[in-house]
Amino acid sequence: MEQGQKKKKPVLFNKVSKDLLKEEMMASDEKRMTISFYRYCRIENPELFRDHLFIHLNDLGVLGRIYVASEGINAQISVPLSQYAGFESFLKGISFLKDLRLNLAIEETGKSFYVLKIKNRKKIVADGIDDPSFDALNTGTYLSAEDFNKMTDDPDTMIIDMRNHYESEVGRFDKAWCPDVDTFREQLPVVVQELEDKKDKKVVMYCTGGIRCEKASAYMRYKGFENVYHLEGGIIKYAKDVKAKGLENKFRGKNFVFDERLEETIGEELIAHCHQCGMPFDRHSNCKNVACNLLFIQCRECADRMKGCCSDACLKITQLPLDVQKDLRRGQDRGIRIFSKGRFKN
Repeated sequence: MEQGQKKKKPVLFNKVSKDLLKEEMMASDEKRMTISFYRYCRIENPELFRDHLFIHLNDLGVLGRIYVASEGINAQISVPLSQYAGFESFLKGISFLKDLRLNLAIEETGKSFYVLKIKNRKKIVADGIDDPSFDALNTGTYLSAEDFNKMTDDPDTMIIDMRNHYESEVGRFDKAWCPDVDTFREQLPVVVQELEDKKDKKVVMYCTGGIRCEKASAYMRYKGFENVYHLEGGIIKYAKDVKAKGLENKFRGKNFVFDERLEETIGEELIAHCHQCGMPFDRHSNCKNVACNLLFIQCRECADRMKGCCSDACLKITQLPLDVQKDLRRGQDRGIRIFSKGRFKN
């Protein structure tokens, strides 16, 4: 390097068009595996750790979504099979991740993510808890698949689904209470209020991969509940364990996942319905009106009739010229509320 010439900093975020990356991923025949993991731990410098992750994972061809905060790390990613050994070695080289449990996808397409996004967040799971005395590490007791089945056989055990309504709608454990909420932060006070007079009961919580029910178990202990348990590794690990060990599968329907696949089949029973006609169906899709983007369940017949739209109003918008559609959606914030109206009405 010539004297006085500044050394270029590595690019620590994606700069390529998302549409192009998705097109490349869909056309690729590279074998990949979808993995999720999390760890509640105290990270002193989340910003520095975020950059460290991006540099190394980007070099390994990892795609996906990772959140880093002072309370830990939350990741859903796709790793090339050819780089898996290097990926595992990299994680083991990080002191607080060396014994990490990796949840491998139940149904693998290799097309789960198409870009690497690593972001710093205030928390790895938004919970709405402002009390600094709350300790997310003071969790309830882990349950294996065997212990989960045994404990939930007891009619006095409270089984709580710590996911959102659009997740439990397509799949859930038998006899579970599924609070009708859009976000985890809404759910925590609802659960505490509902169980306020049941603090002597055994409370068993579950979620997709374990991260939400683990924090929820800590919150329940913080609120004075003592007999609190949570399913280790969530639905993903449970499904693998019951299959490998020949245990009874108590999960009904599909497991909702937050990537391009949207769902994984765990139980053979179809428990959801098309939001438009009410026919049995359990596949989510987004409204074709980009300004709406509502996540909802639409059967094939309704999808053909409505051209993938959730309403007549959205169907009319998609028939307008593209420049007019862009003007209509300018400044609109879809946010988490894309889920709030996507419910099946009995």
